[in-house]
Amino acid sequence: MDSWIIIVIIIAVVVVFVALTIKVVPQQRVGVVERLGKFNRLLTPGLNILIPVIDQVRTYHDLRIQQANVPPQTVITKDNVQVQIDTIIFYQVVGPEQATYGISDYVYGVRNISTATMRQIIGKLELDETLSGREKISADIRLALDEATEKWGVRIERVEVIDIKPPLDIQEAMDKQMKAERSKRAIVLEAEAAKQDMILRAEGDKQSKILKAEGDKEARIRQAEGLRQAQELEALGQAKAIQAVAEAEKSRIQLISTAGLDERVLAYQSFDALTEISKGPANKVFLPSSTVEALGSLGAIAEVFRAGKDGK
Repeated sequence: MDSWIIIVIIIAVVVVFVALTIKVVPQQRVGVVERLGKFNRLLTPGLNILIPVIDQVRTYHDLRIQQANVPPQTVITKDNVQVQIDTIIFYQVVGPEQATYGISDYVYGVRNISTATMRQIIGKLELDETLSGREKISADIRLALDEATEKWGVRIERVEVIDIKPPLDIQEAMDKQMKAERSKRAIVLEAEAAKQDMILRAEGDKQSKILKAEGDKEARIRQAEGLRQAQELEALGQAKAIQAVAEAEKSRIQLISTAGLDERVLAYQSFDALTEISKGPANKVFLPSSTVEALGSLGAIAEVFRAGKDGK
């Protein structure tokens, strides 16, 4: 029985010894080791060996980005209006040794500094500047926290002002003002739209009249141009026709002259033509005096009239 007790005690001592000797640190975490109460080293992720009893892990730090919610704070603006502001802070431990020995609780310290800085910043701003200046407020708080937390081994990644709530009566007044502004903007926009509509209609009517006048002018010009070209072509055609007739008459006269025909031959031909005329229904045929003289010498008139009577 005593031997079993001794074995159990030995096993327990071994387990305690191993637990105190071997430390496994997960990723993105680090441990602060003290040797006889004094900082010795940091435990990095993975397997670490310690000297039991002599070495002790003071604390572990998470190296990931953490967030700390700052409780809603009531602050007074420059124009004496109380507003309630909610903020959230994102931070990261970058110096585990400083975060362990620089301050007892860096999260609590960050919250207190952000609250004090927020009061100072808001106290210099009026309500309208506060409501519209979230980015500026966040940047100023982050700058103040960076200066204070640098020696704590903590880096402020981001500060966000989540909400700014003015008093209820101020909210109601702001709602009324916002509605009035929107109504005013709507009226102005409607008037501007009506003005633009009238301008555009007038411009359209003006352009329409101008285009119509230009179209009429162009049509009259084209019509006059067409008439002028037609007259020119008609005159040109008549001139060519007269020229052709003159050329033909010239050729005919030249041919007659070349053939040796004199006035008597021409008179005879004329008389021959009159012979054919006399065969028609006409009772009387008038002859030019020159033809009569020419044919009289030929003795042909009597034969013609005789033939004409026989033909009845």
